Amino acid sequence: MNIPNLIFAAIMGGLMSLSITLATTLVRVGFARDFFWVWVEVWALAYPVAMICILIYRPFASKLTASLVKKLER
Repeated sequence: MNIPNLIFAAIMGGLMSLSITLATTLVRVGFARDFFWVWVEVWALAYPVAMICILIYRPFASKLTASLVKKLER
């Protein structure tokens, strides 16, 4: 595991999990009085999951992207 991949996973995992949990929590509970705490609790679980998934899926996604781009260029 190299440092740039870890930094990328941390940043992308944080941004994606933050955005997705914010949207889904808002849809589920609306602007409830305890919205912020519900959202933080959900995000605290989603962030490490997102980081792990990015580290696992990134090589596959990169190869698939390169393959699709190559086919589209033909």
